[in-house]
Amino acid sequence: MIHSEMLSAKQVDALLQMDGPDRYDYFIKKVVADGEAWGLFEDGWAMGSDAQGKPTFPIWPGEEFAALCAVGPWAEFEPSEIDLDDLVEELLPKLKKDGIMPSLLRSPDGKSVLASVEQMLEDLTTEMG
Repeated sequence: MIHSEMLSAKQVDALLQMDGPDRYDYFIKKVVADGEAWGLFEDGWAMGSDAQGKPTFPIWPGEEFAALCAVGPWAEFEPSEIDLDDLVEELLPKLKKDGIMPSLLRSPDGKSVLASVEQMLEDLTTEMG
């Protein structure tokens, strides 16, 4: 893992204010550069849902983003690292099989970028070179 410097609260807030396509691009580039993504875990992974109530799997590009969302129903959850290889080879294919959409860079107010597994795999693989 290439742990990058933690972002300041101001930087995190600025990134969460970006529009969906920019947040998505940031997620892909940062996850590949750091070799890891982050989820929230406590006796199982934190799960969300979209506007139609379909299950989503929140994934963040850094521990500081995940930690911000460990509130409310996720207050007992802790940020947990997901290795890039595990994300690409195991987690994303499992989400696709189970019909669960990745929810990227979710903010504490519940806004996130929903992405298809196919698009994420393609973009992560391309970014990995």
